[in-house]
Amino acid sequence: MRGFSTQTSTYVDGIRDLGAITRDVFNLEQIEVVKGPSGSEAGRGAASGYINLATKLPQAENSREVSATYNTAEHARLAADINQVINDGIAVRLNAMGQDGGVEGRDYIENNSWAIAPAIAFGLDTDTRLYLYSQHIRQRNIPDGGIPTIGMKGFYNTDSALAQAPKVNSENYYGHVDDHEDVDADMFTAKIESDLAENLKLTNITRWGKTEMDRVLTGINSLNRNNSTNPSQWTVSRSRQGVDQENKILANQSTINWNVKTGTIEHDVVAGLEFLKEEQNTQTLSAQIPGQAAPSTVANLYRPNRYDAVPAVVPNGGYTHGETDTAAAYLFDTLKFGERFQLNGGVRIDYYDTNYDALSVNTNSTTLAVTRTQTDLGAHDTLFSWKLGGLYKPTTYSSVYASYAKSLTPPGSANFTLSETGANSSAADPQETHHYEIGTKWDLLQGKLALNAAAYRTENENQFTIDPITQLSVQEGKKRVDGVELSAVGQITDVWNISAGVAHMKVKQLNQQTATAITVAERWSPEWTASLWSTYDVAGFKLGLGARYVDDQKRVITTDTAAANMPSIPGYVVFDAMAGYSFNKNASLNLNVYNLADKEYISTLNNGGGRVVLGQPRSAALTFNYKF
Repeated sequence: MRGFSTQTSTYVDGIRDLGAITRDVFNLEQIEVVKGPSGSEAGRGAASGYINLATKLPQAENSREVSATYNTAEHARLAADINQVINDGIAVRLNAMGQDGGVEGRDYIENNSWAIAPAIAFGLDTDTRLYLYSQHIRQRNIPDGGIPTIGMKGFYNTDSALAQAPKVNSENYYGHVDDHEDVDADMFTAKIESDLAENLKLTNITRWGKTEMDRVLTGINSLNRNNSTNPSQWTVSRSRQGVDQENKILANQSTINWNVKTGTIEHDVVAGLEFLKEEQNTQTLSAQIPGQAAPSTVANLYRPNRYDAVPAVVPNGGYTHGETDTAAAYLFDTLKFGERFQLNGGVRIDYYDTNYDALSVNTNSTTLAVTRTQTDLGAHDTLFSWKLGGLYKPTTYSSVYASYAKSLTPPGSANFTLSETGANSSAADPQETHHYEIGTKWDLLQGKLALNAAAYRTENENQFTIDPITQLSVQEGKKRVDGVELSAVGQITDVWNISAGVAHMKVKQLNQQTATAITVAERWSPEWTASLWSTYDVAGFKLGLGARYVDDQKRVITTDTAAANMPSIPGYVVFDAMAGYSFNKNASLNLNVYNLADKEYISTLNNGGGRVVLGQPRSAALTFNYKF
């Protein structure tokens, strides 16, 4: 998001959510995206914003809905949402989901899972409401290790035979029949809302969660021509990778919302406390037995066989254990000076304490001697994040604003991992993110169409780099992102809806140097992105058409111009469409068609540039929704 990773900035009901899991929407009321450094709201590590997933909770009205989907990958999905009122103050809600089947354009890959989310609410008709809810997800997938990039647009290799070779079949599977990805995720939550007075509300959330992942994946690495000019004899090396990881979280968050006036100034005050205990345990899995030579396995480049003999992935005795305890206090206030002007500010203080314990087991490639290294490190600090902004309304339907925000990312905040040196050094200073933004919002057509524009600069300081004279690692690197975003969302007419956006972003690395090269820009950051989705409703029919555009993404951006495999991800445009019909107020049928032009594009590219996962090819899904 805006040039920074948000991989560890996902929240559920305002509480941090970690764990190696593909999150599902079956139990979500809405998805909230907050852009810009948000340390004052979300705490440590929110350098570019965060994503909050709002859970479905029991309501005071009965409702029942089921949804069934089947697509061209022979993947079936069934979801249900049932809310039942027991009496005037008590209601229960059950959300459930099950899915089974393949993945578009890929052989043998599967996404199989089921989930259930029961909830009960007490006191819905009173000033104090209690919600007890949980979510339980089981995923049994066959993971995708991708395909080689050979022959694709932009592929590079110094071997002329490989450089001119054709592409592999995009459906080829280079994994093994034993590859799997099993995830168990459980979350229990108690939420209390109490209206202490007419303009005073207290909310308390207590949560315990655990996520476990067991994954074995066969990946692909280097190409091997085997001294042959016959492509049928070429191979690709494979690696066996394993993950045995457990994440736990225990959280308690209390928030007070207070609307009060001091003279002519109206205040919306939010104050709270948060206590977190997060833990991650990982058992090291490897195909190499300590004291033995590393095994090797290859697959035929153009005709891989998933039944080939491969080494087993087993624990090698190593492990990592990371734990972070956090205590935080926050305060926000929005001051309204009449109908035209608002001033808002917020501060958050986080005290964190991270402990890291690990054992690494390594085998010397020449002597086969085994080295076991024990690590026991800790880090703690107090973080002070804040933001300040002002908003002016020239008219009832328009506003202009300016804001500043500061966030901090301490070492180990993303993965509970500390080290003696580098970005996760226990002695390192937190990275500081400073964000400046101006923008405007206009509501047109009696408030039915919202136009937004924003320009921003974000700077992330205290990144590690190599001093060119001493060749020592120092925290003098900086990353700068300058961007502009434009969007339009709403109704053009009563039957014509539109959602459109375009963004331009320049990402620069300042004072970033390795021992051999200088990095001048950020990898994986497209300069231009755009999206358009428009629907038209008439006589129960709904038609939709949209497009998604992503500019080139650089993988190699240094003064060392040597390239390998795929120096960049080519840009692409993808078109999608839908057609739907509402039989009545209860039943509807939708047909979604993705990638109308069957554009081949890269979804993800590995750091080495030799392996990709392609985007979804032309495909279709049919969904039936019924309310009763």
